[in-house]
Amino acid sequence: MPELPEVEVVRRGLERWVAHRTVAEAEVLHPRAVRRHVAGAEDFTHRLKGRRVGVPSRRGKYLWLPLEGTGQSVLAHLGMSGQLLVQPHTAVDEKHLRVRVRFTDALDTELRFVDQRTFGGLSLHENTPEGLPDVIAHIARDPLDPLFDDDAFHRALRRKRTTIKRALLDQSLISGVGNIYADEALWRARIHYERPTETFTRPRSQLLLDHVRDVMNAALAVGGTSFDSLYVDVNGESGYFDRSLDAYGREDLPCRRCGTPIRRRPWMNRSSYFCPRCQRVPRAS
Repeated sequence: MPELPEVEVVRRGLERWVAHRTVAEAEVLHPRAVRRHVAGAEDFTHRLKGRRVGVPSRRGKYLWLPLEGTGQSVLAHLGMSGQLLVQPHTAVDEKHLRVRVRFTDALDTELRFVDQRTFGGLSLHENTPEGLPDVIAHIARDPLDPLFDDDAFHRALRRKRTTIKRALLDQSLISGVGNIYADEALWRARIHYERPTETFTRPRSQLLLDHVRDVMNAALAVGGTSFDSLYVDVNGESGYFDRSLDAYGREDLPCRRCGTPIRRRPWMNRSSYFCPRCQRVPRAS
């Protein structure tokens, strides 16, 4: 599933190609693509018609298109295979095209939502006073947000009394961090994924946050991480950060720091990758 860098790459593309354009019409080609819009496909397309799109926004992994003057936004949930593509009108329809949005201006591009597995979707929601779709009001700020509070994060981390990777993936504590970037940041900080959060000092919390930001900014610089053709930007191009990963997906390959083979362990229906020498198992485990 796309994490913060991948979603931010898509958001930037939408800001360039979709912001401040007025919807001429929307077409739902598969009802599952708008299943989270409880009023249904016909209501979804009716509410979009004639609306002007504002500047696309993001919090963590969540992306939305504000509709100017309505107090509402279109929330995009990419799921495992969702793609928001900007395509010429004349481009051949993708095999898994689910929603098409055309605009009133003279530009020859349209917005397409393509989703092979139909786990993702689009839905319309009321905004909170802060400008977020109401269904994601509980999501914490992400570490690249200028208003993210490092001290508050540390205090909340200490109160959680869980393990550090579980905390990093808790979107009510810190948003945007998924399995890939959690493993990468923990490797950089030399912290084992099962380290108890109550053992974290303020400097250690800050060190980890700094590495989370560093790895996400590095991924952003090369378009995010693409392991297959399912994650692409709005122009259909893949990211290249998979070539720079230090831990994730590198089972049995030598640690770039000490040469010890990277190990993989099952973890919460996922996998955790770590260096057994650089990231020592905590004694409590």
